[in-house]
Amino acid sequence: MRPNQNKQKEVIDQVKSTNKVNSIVVMAPGRTCLFGDHQDYLGLPVIACAIGRHITLSARKNDCSKFVIHKPDIGKKRIIDLDVSFDNLERGDFFMSVLAILRNYECIPDVGYDITISGNIAINAGTSSSSAVIVAWAQFLVAAFGCNTTVTKEFISQIAYEAEVVFYGFPGGKMDQYSIGLGNIIYLETGGALAYKVFEKPLPGLIVAESGIPKETNGVLGDLRKKALLAIHEVKQKNPTFDVSQITKKELPAYLNYVSDDLKTFLAAAVLNHVVTQEALMEFNKPQLDVARIGSLMNEHHAVLRDYLNITLPRIDKMVDAALEAGALGVKIVGSGRGGSIVALAGEGEQPKIIEAIMKAGARDAYAVDVDPGVRITKKQ
Repeated sequence: MRPNQNKQKEVIDQVKSTNKVNSIVVMAPGRTCLFGDHQDYLGLPVIACAIGRHITLSARKNDCSKFVIHKPDIGKKRIIDLDVSFDNLERGDFFMSVLAILRNYECIPDVGYDITISGNIAINAGTSSSSAVIVAWAQFLVAAFGCNTTVTKEFISQIAYEAEVVFYGFPGGKMDQYSIGLGNIIYLETGGALAYKVFEKPLPGLIVAESGIPKETNGVLGDLRKKALLAIHEVKQKNPTFDVSQITKKELPAYLNYVSDDLKTFLAAAVLNHVVTQEALMEFNKPQLDVARIGSLMNEHHAVLRDYLNITLPRIDKMVDAALEAGALGVKIVGSGRGGSIVALAGEGEQPKIIEAIMKAGARDAYAVDVDPGVRITKKQ
């Protein structure tokens, strides 16, 4: 499948001079993963959506040739000199990696800004607050200083992905950055050749609930990615033409015979998660969305994440069970796991009682969310 990318090719900024840009406000949403958790690092597709919780970056030009970045939500302040060196960058300094990458596109800051970054996306909860900051930062820089290429939502998403994952060699895929950048509900093929499809339709009844337990992103992703790739490698040693994206549930048992016992569950998870994602894609491609079917598939996906990859915790299990007992159509853990958040899908008028049940089960917070249109400039003058 080669999804149509045309809808996100719209030009969102072509400014090349900073003289007229005195102030800018950028909003970047959080995201939740509906299908495909622990798939993007294998080059397999995901279905995710931007949600109506945001990071807001507000910038006003100053006269000190510095970026003075205030982060009131975490009580921190950062100052970046415009003539800063890009040698020996601290690993994980994403403000600097975005700046370094954008230099390749002749986006080179020549005036300073006082900047405030704040929002209502929970930190370290699996809803991509950090990626939202990076996407907003990339959008701000291009809006303020221009670059030598046409700027689209896809371009901003790619810059953020390179800065957060590729630049420092971190594990992870493209889901967070592209979900936030493109907005709406997206089907994203995460392999070498970028392809995606954007579904500009609502998904009523969405609920995000935070466990209050910090997720373990890099450790969990790195470990599970390694084991999944080892499992796939073992199969390919015996069957060089093996392609995990082409295996059905019916064919899976035969391929499990090629894998050592300690890796069987990781191969099974890769195949089963991919199958359920493809089944969900069929539903999203239909003119009329069957919300109950989407919920059922979410439950299937969660069972694999819980039982095969072991990424849930007792509190999250209680939250999931409570949501289902209260009538949720589907519930699943989101992201790397071992903490973070869940996403639930409720029928019409059912959100309040499901939220109440999740909170009683020990959630730190739970709230209804709408699908969001993605990163955008809300003020520029």
